[in-house]
Amino acid sequence: MRRVLNPALLALVAFMLVSTAACVDERIVYRDRDLTGDIPTGHEGFVGLTSQESNLTVCGNCHVSFQGEWEQTAHADAWATLQNSGHAQAFCENCHTVNQLGNLTEAAGGYATTGDARYHNVQCESCHGPGLAHVQSPGDDNIPLAPLAVGLDMTTGCGECHQGAHHPFVDEWAESGHGTALDYPAGRPECASCHSGEDALVAWGVRADFTEKEAVNQPGQHLAITCAVCHDPHSADNGGQLRFPVDVPNEEQNLCMKCHHKRGTPDMASQNRGPHSPEGPVLLGYGGWWPPNLQFGQTGDTATIAATHGSVANPRLCAGCHVNAYTATDDVTGAQIISTGHLFAATPCTVNGVPVPGDCAPAERTYRTCTDAGCHGSENVARSIEQVAELRIGSLATQLNTMLAQVPATEFNHNDGRYSTAEGARFNYQLAALFPGSTIHNPFLVEALLIASIQQVTNDYGIAPGPGVSLNRQLGQN
Repeated sequence: MRRVLNPALLALVAFMLVSTAACVDERIVYRDRDLTGDIPTGHEGFVGLTSQESNLTVCGNCHVSFQGEWEQTAHADAWATLQNSGHAQAFCENCHTVNQLGNLTEAAGGYATTGDARYHNVQCESCHGPGLAHVQSPGDDNIPLAPLAVGLDMTTGCGECHQGAHHPFVDEWAESGHGTALDYPAGRPECASCHSGEDALVAWGVRADFTEKEAVNQPGQHLAITCAVCHDPHSADNGGQLRFPVDVPNEEQNLCMKCHHKRGTPDMASQNRGPHSPEGPVLLGYGGWWPPNLQFGQTGDTATIAATHGSVANPRLCAGCHVNAYTATDDVTGAQIISTGHLFAATPCTVNGVPVPGDCAPAERTYRTCTDAGCHGSENVARSIEQVAELRIGSLATQLNTMLAQVPATEFNHNDGRYSTAEGARFNYQLAALFPGSTIHNPFLVEALLIASIQQVTNDYGIAPGPGVSLNRQLGQN
């Protein structure tokens, strides 16, 4: 059978062939779009916003993903936050705009010299520095990098704004353990992932560049756990722009526990080493060596002994006690002092009512975090509970240590391929005696571990405890 083609279809095919041929000879012309517009005199290389209406930074025209993340952060609304605060002052403006504060630039520029609204808010250049050269000729050799280092005496970094009486984040951080940079402790490079800022980021999969990246590879140049190690400058996925959440009861996902969990349970590969940063597993109720006679409830596949601090009563877990902002009144001057919680002390010592670093008697501490976190009804109640728990656990730990001194030395042989009762009991003793925070993180767990260890040492070695120590639980039932 003969097939007849539709004349209209033939005409369409012919048109498409002619059109395609025409396209082959057509020139494609690219036209650069002006991203910066007219930059005011005195800018010193700062470009600011392309559009004030949409809060689009010049940088964000190319770095689209960073622009989208930044828009969700508090930095993106810094100018409005100041204006709506009810106490806006001219001297506040440089910390709410783009200028030389926070980056490597020494000369004043941006809002500080122009007063132009295109520099409103804390934008990319606030940390990275002037971007004009990179915008005009993008290249790897002129990418403005942000600093990771922080210090009260530095003219770069977060501390240029986040310090002082108004918001003393860096002031307190500098007095904390996080503010101290350590070379590889005990000559062990594997420790660096929690003791140096740059290695912590690598361990967490963060591959960002920063100005000190080359220098920190040299001995003695490691960075402390600085602001941008815990806080993500670009993202508001978690509260406080934290890199990981603090309300997840999982040591691999919780920001604090990513470091504070290293040996909360015995490491069979290094039997001669006791607990180290055991806070996470203790808080969540499964830390320590569990003797065969210790049986408690299950959380999934894990046996746990829960306590209030690691429960829904304290949803922020570690941060619920260790990071709380409040206002204190100086007992002498009557001045209002802001505490940001960045001493990371759950019950900090106070001088004239103001939190300070260091150690002191319970009566000289504030237990305000215990009430603010929702775990205890008053500071006096929290203080009393701490003292009772410490006395009880101290007594049990002393008894266990006395018994372990009578165990044959062969039971502490780390090369015999087994983990003995004596080694496990010693781990629990160290957990209680060398890490006093364990008593506060979970007194129910620590008491149960010590009682079970004493009983197991008696069963396996025939060493009886002294008559004055009760092996009945006294610190409550959960």
